[in-house]
Amino acid sequence: MAKLKSLLLHPDPAVRAELRRRLENVPWMQILGEAVSAFEALELLESIPYGVFFLGLDLPGGVSGLELAQMLAGRKRKPGLVFIAASETKAYQAFEMGAADYLLWPVSEDRFQKTLERLADFKTRFREVPPPPEAWPEAEEVEDDGEETVQVNMGDEEQEYFLNALKDAWDQNRTRSPEIEKLAVTLDGRMILIPYGQIVFVEAYEDYSYVHTAGQKFLTSYRLKNLEERLEPHGFFRVHRKYLVNLDMVTEIASLPGSNFMLRTAGKTRIELPISRRRIARLKQILGF
Repeated sequence: MAKLKSLLLHPDPAVRAELRRRLENVPWMQILGEAVSAFEALELLESIPYGVFFLGLDLPGGVSGLELAQMLAGRKRKPGLVFIAASETKAYQAFEMGAADYLLWPVSEDRFQKTLERLADFKTRFREVPPPPEAWPEAEEVEDDGEETVQVNMGDEEQEYFLNALKDAWDQNRTRSPEIEKLAVTLDGRMILIPYGQIVFVEAYEDYSYVHTAGQKFLTSYRLKNLEERLEPHGFFRVHRKYLVNLDMVTEIASLPGSNFMLRTAGKTRIELPISRRRIARLKQILGF
């Protein structure tokens, strides 16, 4: 019987230890790792098809448990989330985001058993992500006229999965509709579409990014490089390794001591961002200086 793979995500080692003690004898669950920050959890999720996260609300690294839930909202097979909290203040938000449960810590044994009942029901509906192509064994490299080709020996099941994946990709390419000029982000469990013209700038944050509008910022799972490729045709420019700016929002480029430059953007709150030296010439060319 396949087990529900679990991650213990909490900054307090005592909480993680107690969770492990309570879960280790549950026959249909398997604890596969512990983490402290949301970014550690996301990195582990790339390799392990977790079925459930037991996670705290306040996590180090700048991303809370609720923000992590927001980042996971767009995944097709996202893990169930059991929040561990000291008060009920965030319970409504957690359940609005689809939490499997919300536990006040410390939790009684009876209450914890109710959580396990909910997860047992969730397990019947949860399907693990199929293994990625990299997991297929016995890859061989064959040289042909100076070019290298990777041949993968697949069983019938893997071959069927691979062919179906190719068919899906082909069908999606054939039926793909024109891109709308809006960026989809999640906030409090809701999908929000931000028109490109309302984005002032995008800020890199580790492997993720913050999208800044005039009045809000949204943590997204996009990498800055991906957003650069998507937004560059719409008047955005990478002025710095950390910043992508909507040039329609730029009101001034200022020269600073030491051959440095910065730009200012429109809006009630003036925003100043650095421009790297190697990008200033290209920016001036685009702006017609």
